[in-house]
Amino acid sequence: MINPPANYRTPSAERGDQLQPIDMKRMRMYRLNRVRAELASRDYGGCVLFDPINIRYATGTRNMMIWTQHSPDRFVFVATAGPVVLFEREWVSEGTGRLETVDEYRPSMPWYYESAGPRVGEVADEWAEQISELLRSHSGRNRRLAIDRISPAGIGPLQGRGIELFEAQEPMEQARSIKCREEIDCMSISIATLEGGIHEMKESLRPGVSENELWSIMHRAAIRGGGEWAETRLLSSGGRTNPWFQECSDKRIRAGELVAFDTDFVGPFGYCCDISRTFFCPPGRPSSKQRDLYQRAYEQVQYNLSLLKPGRSFREIAHLAWKVPDGYYRDRFGPFHGIGLVDEYPDIAEAADWDIKGYDGVIQENMTLCVESYMGKPGGDEGVKLEEQVVITKSGFEMLSAYPFEEALLT
Repeated sequence: MINPPANYRTPSAERGDQLQPIDMKRMRMYRLNRVRAELASRDYGGCVLFDPINIRYATGTRNMMIWTQHSPDRFVFVATAGPVVLFEREWVSEGTGRLETVDEYRPSMPWYYESAGPRVGEVADEWAEQISELLRSHSGRNRRLAIDRISPAGIGPLQGRGIELFEAQEPMEQARSIKCREEIDCMSISIATLEGGIHEMKESLRPGVSENELWSIMHRAAIRGGGEWAETRLLSSGGRTNPWFQECSDKRIRAGELVAFDTDFVGPFGYCCDISRTFFCPPGRPSSKQRDLYQRAYEQVQYNLSLLKPGRSFREIAHLAWKVPDGYYRDRFGPFHGIGLVDEYPDIAEAADWDIKGYDGVIQENMTLCVESYMGKPGGDEGVKLEEQVVITKSGFEMLSAYPFEEALLT
């Protein structure tokens, strides 16, 4: 592997050096108060969160984030006007560092099948009794409970205790969509960390390196810098760049091929860096076809960025967005989505898809968004993926991502 120069600094890293120390306590309390405000606005007595992303947002705690996506060993009860009770594996709760966002730690009662086996119903009933008692103690007669994900075995026991269930993802996504200054600073540090890894990938790109090897370079740099995990492994080269959404493989990259990737990486402090670039593997010069793909994708991203400002509706943005040419339309991707701990609300549909999956809303100050493009003809040789990450300001937007585009593909 070719190591980057010792003095190499991405623009995002330079900006990160200028940040003030991050007040993590203030950030955690801001997020918890956002959750409570959203619950109160819907007259919910509280919520139960199993999704580790939601648990982290509400409490600032994390543990085995990937594992608990599929094995819900931990969950949290948040009373709208009361305490936060975090349920952890017993040996974890005893040794967990205390945070101001958590009032009480209790041992969890895992009732997914691997843990409870044929006793799922029995354990789920005991779990439901604990939740019912918490709601009764801290929400009075309000039996309206939001929950983000639940096995069918838990629904009946809750409803049988007079609890009315609602979807928690709506208030959680709405809460997460507006960032405080500390969250944006955390995101800037995450982007700076990943852009350093992108540079190491770029310096290591040569004929014969495999897609897996190239991806591992960025992954290593991100973990070394305090990052956490990759949401995807979206890196492909040559003919595997078309269509998009092919994860990296043991394919060896050849000279003259395009290499496209999407970071999708949860970096330091748990905030996601979601930017895309497409490289040209040297030696040689890009073909006119490769440059055409790249320039179309670049134009789409830059044009759509120019539309972003607070007060604009999702519908307006969708109908003003750059029009994808007919030959590239079938496999188009994008163009706007929210970003935070992971991909978040809003996901703004294109005008052509509005009647099928579009929903309206308003761009607001301190939303963080990604603007992206994929350009590739169905059955074509290659494709180009580009994506930028921004924060909405009072008058428009501020770039958070700063890794340079490929000059050889733009000229």
